[in-house]
Amino acid sequence: MFSADALRNSPGMAYGVAKRANRVQVQNVSALWGQSGARINSVSPGVISTAMGRQELASDSGAFMRSMVVNSSTGRLGTPSDIADGVTFLLSPQASFITGIDLLIDGGSVAAVATGRARM
Repeated sequence: MFSADALRNSPGMAYGVAKRANRVQVQNVSALWGQSGARINSVSPGVISTAMGRQELASDSGAFMRSMVVNSSTGRLGTPSDIADGVTFLLSPQASFITGIDLLIDGGSVAAVATGRARM
């Protein structure tokens, strides 16, 4: 179990817990809304080349994010179009059987962390 002190003292842990909570919420709500014919999904973007993303990458706190990008499967920043393409797919008829998921659009950044290629 996570304590409030553990979350307060580890911003990375708090972020991960919040992301997990979002995935659980999407799963729960999709079951409820599915009875009405709705599909509920969420999108988790990786490091995206936006003004805010580039500013954070350039800061001292951006070292981990830079490591994630360099060690990711694609080795590049994402673009707003990468995210839009994922959302377009989820809204398309081709995704009609997809519900209750969090679509990770990150070029393999999370995999880089999970496998130890990018270290926190």
